[in-house]
Amino acid sequence: MNLKNAQVIAERPTKTVYRDGDRCIKLFVEGYSKALILNEALNHARIEETGIKMPKLLEVTTVDGRWAIVTEYIEGKTLAKLMSENPEKKDEYLEMFVDLQISVQSKTCPMLNKLKDKMNSKISQARLDATTRYELHVRLDGMPKHNKVCHGDFNPSNVIVTPDGELYIIDWAHATQGNASADAARTYLLFCLDGEFDTAKKYLDLFCKKSDTARQYVQKWMPIVAASQSVKENERERDFLLNWVNVVDYE
Repeated sequence: MNLKNAQVIAERPTKTVYRDGDRCIKLFVEGYSKALILNEALNHARIEETGIKMPKLLEVTTVDGRWAIVTEYIEGKTLAKLMSENPEKKDEYLEMFVDLQISVQSKTCPMLNKLKDKMNSKISQARLDATTRYELHVRLDGMPKHNKVCHGDFNPSNVIVTPDGELYIIDWAHATQGNASADAARTYLLFCLDGEFDTAKKYLDLFCKKSDTARQYVQKWMPIVAASQSVKENERERDFLLNWVNVVDYE
């Protein structure tokens, strides 16, 4: 595979995403965990079987010794870009976004890893004192067990809108099965981390209304999700996330 003439469409610390005709190549940095790459591809393949609209997985390969995941290229703009270009339609786009998330959460995928297992692991890795980690483990253990598909990074930049208005979801690296409100809590925090506090509030109001979920129930997930997010070691985000980790605030 020759990427010299391919178009770079996204760059991240651990990967570069290229467009090569009707194919999208996610090329990981040298030394990136093979297990994580293969797990992402497996997540993608399993989610495809649920019927959720997403680019088809084409192959997992290597390019010059670096691992790559190859999928269909979906023509369109991200929902984040559309929100930025058309601020007067942001509320309309936000409603589409919430409807899409709820439709994803209506699916089940029994072979996916369990959200609670992943969260417990992340809490154990978090740079928090032992007492706080214990409280978070106890809180997580007490949350209801569900088996809904959870994207794990559901934000408008991971939704592509095609020219004819079809919605496709990308980036299933963090997908699990579990409690939908945990996924909503993560989306809320992602908006906040981008400084979109007003949008975060509107999002949560919409999600709770459309899914008939109590706001307090989603809020109970906030410390757990914030602790798991803090493991990414983004120091700019860490101080903000730690404000949410204090479990006493939500008792």
